[in-house]
Amino acid sequence: MATSRAVLLLLFLGSCGGVRLFHRGRPRGGMVGVPAVNWEHELPPDQWIEQQLDHFNDADARTWKQRYFVNATFYKPGGPVFIQIGGEGTADPIWMVTGQWIKNAEIYNAICFQVEHRFYGKSHPTPDMSVDNLRYLNSEQALADLAHFREYMGRKMNLTNAKWITFGGSYPGSLSAWFRLKYPHLVHAAVATSAPMFALLNFKDYLSVVRDALDTTATGTMCNKLIGVAVDAVSQAIKTDQGKKMMKEKFRLCDNLDGASPNDIANLFSTLAGNFEGVVQYNKDNRAFEGAVGTNITIDTLCGLMAAQRADPLTGFSMVNSLILDTYKQPCLDFSYKNMIKELQLTDWNSSAAEGGRQWTYQTCTEFGWYQSSDLTDQPFGHMFPVSFSVQQCKDIFGDKFTQALNVQGINRTNTNYGGYGIKVSRILFPNGSIDPWHALGITKDLTPDARAIFIKGTAHCANMYPDSPSDSPQLVAARMAIRKQIGQWLQS
Repeated sequence: MATSRAVLLLLFLGSCGGVRLFHRGRPRGGMVGVPAVNWEHELPPDQWIEQQLDHFNDADARTWKQRYFVNATFYKPGGPVFIQIGGEGTADPIWMVTGQWIKNAEIYNAICFQVEHRFYGKSHPTPDMSVDNLRYLNSEQALADLAHFREYMGRKMNLTNAKWITFGGSYPGSLSAWFRLKYPHLVHAAVATSAPMFALLNFKDYLSVVRDALDTTATGTMCNKLIGVAVDAVSQAIKTDQGKKMMKEKFRLCDNLDGASPNDIANLFSTLAGNFEGVVQYNKDNRAFEGAVGTNITIDTLCGLMAAQRADPLTGFSMVNSLILDTYKQPCLDFSYKNMIKELQLTDWNSSAAEGGRQWTYQTCTEFGWYQSSDLTDQPFGHMFPVSFSVQQCKDIFGDKFTQALNVQGINRTNTNYGGYGIKVSRILFPNGSIDPWHALGITKDLTPDARAIFIKGTAHCANMYPDSPSDSPQLVAARMAIRKQIGQWLQS
């Protein structure tokens, strides 16, 4: 491990090929990114634990190696155990030395573990990511991995009688809550940050939060109105040869729009909406990603560009697109549906799809849905990427049996299994940010006095997990203090 490491978060890393920078609510690399921090010391090394491939079939003796990290710097005998749960991306050891959970570990003398999710990062349970092998990728198997990890590590390190507390953000936040639900004898308490708790096929309200977030900028409702005008202009432009040529130049398209399929057009509109969705989801969250022009990209940045071109909203819309392309070093906008599907069909661990895009798409197609469609009436991004567009992707990537009926079957099972909004749990905190579109599927009001929501005005996805920043809002600071206080109370109970 290198002894000097300066980490600057980029939501999306490297060349993205045919896959969109923001796909199904997930930035390339995962929904909880690397905090912006300079670290000049050794990071914890990779460690490995043997896991059963199928925890629910005792006749299947196959095993695999799961990666995890340990930080015992602050631990004192009798102290608690903190686990950060990995999710739909590579587990990064930088989280073992920074973030709010590490700050709390120092305060409460906890030993810290981070466990990488099966099928992500270096944790490869199967030789490849074929559809037949991906059947071992689901939340229940992931929870069983955590249960085995907790039992094994408890015995190995004499921590069986310690109080174990789980932490997770986004999908791992859901896992944190579900782990407490399914294995309450193993988990004393849980923090479930920005956790979607209700599986849903058509997550059309994602765009309602995006719309409302854009309204909070200095431009007010003007931003959404200008976006709506620009989207209408795009809709008209793609109807003529001259308009298609203009679109290719203005929006830096990788290919001509001539001969574009309906799925290409849907992908184009979805990608242009994604330019705003990604920034809203992570607005001012202290991941500190820098634009190519040297400025932090926030919703104020995007709406400022739109307002500056109020006489020509299409130009403002294209400037937002160029800013995103330049920020993530993309030479052009690849709207090709065929290219996207082709990349997500790759099954080799050395392929570009292995960064997590294929795996996460599979989980949405089989367990969660959560398709951010354009089916909501009152939003400015048009209606060119309906929920059927996402369902079609499941079939085209994984096979004809992955129909909407199969989607719905899996979604219903998830809600039946975990309880959805009606989850019955104790000793859990559910922090959510008002700017984060995922809060629409989260717990934002107390379930009981012992299963409480912390709704943080003005903050985005997983913002409470990141290191302190001088720009943190009073609401965010107060939320972090409330979480810290609750952890202390849990450890006394």
